Amino acid sequence: MTRLVECVPNVSEGRRPEVIETLIGVIAAVPGATLLDREMDPDHHRSVLTFAGEPGPVMEAAFRLTQRAAELIDLNQHRGQHPRMGAVDVVPFVPVEGMTLEDCADLARQTGRRIGEELGIPVFLYEAAAARPERVALAEVRRGEFEGLRERIGRDASHAPDFGPARIHPTAGATAVGARRFLVAFNANLNTGDVRVAKAIAAAIREQGGGLKHVRALGFSIEGGRRAQVSMNLVNTQATPIHRVLALVRDEAARRGAAISGCEVVGLVPEYAMLDAAEHALQLEGFRRDQVLELRLRQPPLTGAVTLGSLLDQVAAPTPTPGGGTVAAIAGALAAALAAMVANLSLGKPAYARHAEALAAAARDAERLREQLVTLGRQDSEAFEAVLTASRRPQTDAAATAARDQAMATAALAAARVPLATARACLGVLELAGRVAECGNRNAITDAGTAGLLARAAGEGAGGGRR
Repeated sequence: MTRLVECVPNVSEGRRPEVIETLIGVIAAVPGATLLDREMDPDHHRSVLTFAGEPGPVMEAAFRLTQRAAELIDLNQHRGQHPRMGAVDVVPFVPVEGMTLEDCADLARQTGRRIGEELGIPVFLYEAAAARPERVALAEVRRGEFEGLRERIGRDASHAPDFGPARIHPTAGATAVGARRFLVAFNANLNTGDVRVAKAIAAAIREQGGGLKHVRALGFSIEGGRRAQVSMNLVNTQATPIHRVLALVRDEAARRGAAISGCEVVGLVPEYAMLDAAEHALQLEGFRRDQVLELRLRQPPLTGAVTLGSLLDQVAAPTPTPGGGTVAAIAGALAAALAAMVANLSLGKPAYARHAEALAAAARDAERLREQLVTLGRQDSEAFEAVLTASRRPQTDAAATAARDQAMATAALAAARVPLATARACLGVLELAGRVAECGNRNAITDAGTAGLLARAAGEGAGGGRR
């Protein structure tokens, strides 16, 4: 199984492109680590580098990046808007495929130990990798920044690092290494240079201040004081989508006589987060994600032209369709194909000449049932999507609610008919498997048996597992 992890180091350098290019070269030199994105921000004096790959190469690239950054960046000379405590300030590992959050926490611990022991940089574990509950929040880990930590490490037990020496690295500071889920770095720029407005908005919207859940926010001055910015990390955009955050920022800004002049996404953003925002902004009703051309190309409707690998990917994807009904239909189609194979292996052989007519009929029936079941597999997904579409219809008044209920009932009835038809077709395949087992090629009798077992399982699956 493929195991993919993303790493998103934040580097305390946003004004020297040559340094960032050097660090990109360090990542590129590690086979198996693929650079996905780079963002430089001179106001924050910070860059975000994103790369991904198998765990081993990603850990190696993160270590080498930290090693080279420690040679190139001196925090004694660093001043920027964003809080920082290290040349490489944070190193988060994010699960992408075949990885759990705990897997990434283990990667963080391994990488953190190596940074601490081999580079002499104190390491603090945070988020899912945190060894202490008070260090889950990155803001708490970084409190005091480079200058404050320099005074406290080695003197205050609460600031003892998880790995590395109990003293600040003289130029590279300290590094936070952790594991987290995917977050969206989202900034709202204001039409005022008054940073107090941005700070007040940030305090009002962030979860810590009683605002929106899963939102972390700070207020900064950018562009030499010409504009203020509300800088946010949205750590769960499925629970708290971007458009909801933006609406609250807009309202809080208006209360203070300001407005949003533009927004930024820093680094990469998941597709679903942008589609959520687009659906809301366009006030789309009954919209399906697979109406997006690129998504439909990635997950086309089920037909005989869809490859096995593509079908398996679609079933494994975090979407409700294709689901059990489709899989049952495809299993039935496979059973029909096996029955057809037994019939075709028998036709034309002298030992089975007396059954030629029955075998030819069986081969035709198998082909018809296979095509029917593939079609039913597609229709099962379409029927369930129709139920979902009906459930999303507005309920703004009694008439709208009644229309939604009627649409739901109609869609549910249609959705019930598809698995019933699938079960009937699978019963036909089961009977067909018995026929070819009786008169077909004896060398393929186990294939006929497999066809029967598969057809039975598919029929029971279509009926919801009930016998």
